[in-house]
Amino acid sequence: MLGGGQLGRMFVHAAQAMGYKVAVLEPEADCPASHAADKHIRAGYEDLQGLAELVALCPSITTEFENVPAKSLAWLEKNRFVSPSSACVSIAQDRQLEKAFFQACADKTGVFAAPNQSLRSIDDVNEESEQLVPGILKTARMGYDGKGQVRVKSRTELIAALVASYEIAQRENRAPEVFVLEKLLPLAYEISVLVARGADGATAVYPIAENVHRDGILFTTTVPSPNVSDELAKKAQGAAQIYISELQYVGVLCIEFFVLQDGRLVVNEMAPRPHNSGHYTIDACASSQFEQQVRTMAGMPLGDVAQHSPCVMLNLLGDIWFRGDEMITPAWHKILALPSAHLHLYGKSSPRRARKMGHITFVSKEWTQVHTDLRAACDLLGIEHA
Repeated sequence: MLGGGQLGRMFVHAAQAMGYKVAVLEPEADCPASHAADKHIRAGYEDLQGLAELVALCPSITTEFENVPAKSLAWLEKNRFVSPSSACVSIAQDRQLEKAFFQACADKTGVFAAPNQSLRSIDDVNEESEQLVPGILKTARMGYDGKGQVRVKSRTELIAALVASYEIAQRENRAPEVFVLEKLLPLAYEISVLVARGADGATAVYPIAENVHRDGILFTTTVPSPNVSDELAKKAQGAAQIYISELQYVGVLCIEFFVLQDGRLVVNEMAPRPHNSGHYTIDACASSQFEQQVRTMAGMPLGDVAQHSPCVMLNLLGDIWFRGDEMITPAWHKILALPSAHLHLYGKSSPRRARKMGHITFVSKEWTQVHTDLRAACDLLGIEHA
């Protein structure tokens, strides 16, 4: 496993439950996955000695986040089965390539991305740009959880945002960012589709997850989605299966969509790995997204994606460890007294505001119990609920 965060940790748990051993390559000493892994190779993602050690130990190699250097994956592919492939990760790492891929698939999926334009300099701002504001200016690479994004309401704001970015790059003596400007659309809600594909080409798609974000970070995931019609669900799941097949992707892939106020489906982005919105599968599905990742890496058949109970997942950010300037320990004993609550903490050494520290999945045969416990947990943790 390349990467030692919470996704790597949950992958390790799933792999060990199936009898496999896992080596994690991660430069950070006290990372979540290192607490569980059979071996922690403490090295950078481009460290050839560390990568060689991984090759010597592991017949198959995967990653837990998309910003691992694609060239490292390409180097590993020379000697081992690597999934997702460097080619797939390269597309997911660059919004320009990602948008082009979605566009190339549109004839088959019937789903388009938001109108957008690549901007390499202020000279690229033109009449097309003016048609895309109000919009969101996003860095073409390395953005996640709302980072690398800014809303612009006019041409003036767009140019000001570009100038500010270029000035920062100049001060830091680096090349300026490439941006993608996306038109703001009348959004009703957001959904994600989790799909897995084996080396034999078989695919399995999970139920539609409806997501609520706060400040660019996932707040809750509700499954099944309370708003998606059967027709829309079929379209989104079908599109996800087309994307994963067109990529010849092996592993777990998450596709995020917007549902507009007029009911149209718009594809937003993809994550070449298990996803925050899929954590509910650990407690609410026959096979979790992490078990699926293990199965694909081991060349095993895909697991059953059936959901046995309705659920809501609540992200836990570091903010709940603070009451003003005082640091506290959240009342986990009260949380676990809630009948439907399943607590998952990621073992991170220190809480920070806006840092993902864990999640709670509320699972019950009765929606009433799920929502009652969700509200109670928010009250106990000092989280504002809807």
